[in-house]
Amino acid sequence: MILGWMVRNSLRQHALSTAVTTFSISLATGLLMAVWVVKDQSHAAFTGFTGGFDAVLGARGSKLQLVLNTIFHLEDSPGNMAWQDFLDIKQHPNVELAVPLALGDNYRGYRIVGTSEEFFHKSMLGPGKKLSLQSGGRWFDPTLREAVVGSVAAQRVGLHVGDTFQPYHGLLFDEKSQHEEIYLVVGILEPSNTPADRVIWIPLEGVQLMGGHSAESATQVSGALVRLKAGAATTGFHLDLLYNKQGNRLTFAWPIGRVMAQLFDKIAWFDRVLALVAYLVALVASASILASLYNSMNERRREIAILRALGARRSTLFGAIIAESALIAALGALAGFILYAIIAGLAAIIIRAQVGIILNPLTPHWIMVAAPAGMTLLGALAGLAPAFKAYRTDVSENLAPHS
Repeated sequence: MILGWMVRNSLRQHALSTAVTTFSISLATGLLMAVWVVKDQSHAAFTGFTGGFDAVLGARGSKLQLVLNTIFHLEDSPGNMAWQDFLDIKQHPNVELAVPLALGDNYRGYRIVGTSEEFFHKSMLGPGKKLSLQSGGRWFDPTLREAVVGSVAAQRVGLHVGDTFQPYHGLLFDEKSQHEEIYLVVGILEPSNTPADRVIWIPLEGVQLMGGHSAESATQVSGALVRLKAGAATTGFHLDLLYNKQGNRLTFAWPIGRVMAQLFDKIAWFDRVLALVAYLVALVASASILASLYNSMNERRREIAILRALGARRSTLFGAIIAESALIAALGALAGFILYAIIAGLAAIIIRAQVGIILNPLTPHWIMVAAPAGMTLLGALAGLAPAFKAYRTDVSENLAPHS
């Protein structure tokens, strides 16, 4: 009872400093949880999504750039490869499927990608899950100027089934570089929560023969998505040796997940910097708890002496200070979930808008237990110095009347 009264009374008397310290703790907790959750979920999403393909074949260059360009529709294309190179990989005895892609145009900032009908029917978004169309739509006719639009792209640029549009040259939107060709939207994809949602899909020849493209474009593709036959365990190694080690014209990016892991290896320093910032904020917040409580001991010496004279034990007073310190940290840790929701939610929105990958900040993660618990423990430790000061308070000296 005495312990609870002391804690409530102190928090009320030092409301401003308590609020500032609580916010610091909440900022550290929220930032720390967001860093870990966004990092782990992004890593799982990017390395786990392959569209049901094992590898990508494309022009000579960076494997990471090739995968980002063809699977996630980011980065520029490293170049084109000859149609015969596509036929060679497609006809390989241990290749189950090869799907061509042709890139190089956009519509109001959203990429236009040429491909074959196989892409829609044989891409895998997950176990047993394939791309599908919203009601009222159909797949494009590969011999006509027709388009199937990803759900996000359709929503952002306002395209519906039956609408027409004219592509723009290049991957960056420039009103001065519009093509003459007119395409008819015949289908809108159901939301798939994948990069396909941000793409406008047209027949392969639509990109190859688009006005303003070079003559070589008609016999070239940007890359090929490759699925190896089941059981052909060594095929990937053989093709890697053939294209990457022995050849010098093409790049075989395999396996896709391992290639994407390189991206996170390159930006790992950024995660460490954010985590370090969170740790520093936590230490500063803990130091402010220590300083606030330690300085308040001078104001509370008479109060502590009176409580001791009324029968309060030293251990009770010691525990009250530790409890107060831990409570401030615990309140901050709980408030940290609000800041976490804001930070992680904004990160999820940005990643979905830019890449099409979905993150779920509400998914349970061990850091959601570890961070609040760690902050509360750190707060309790910060209360040790002022608690010892309260423990050593001299009753007779501080009960003496002031002259």
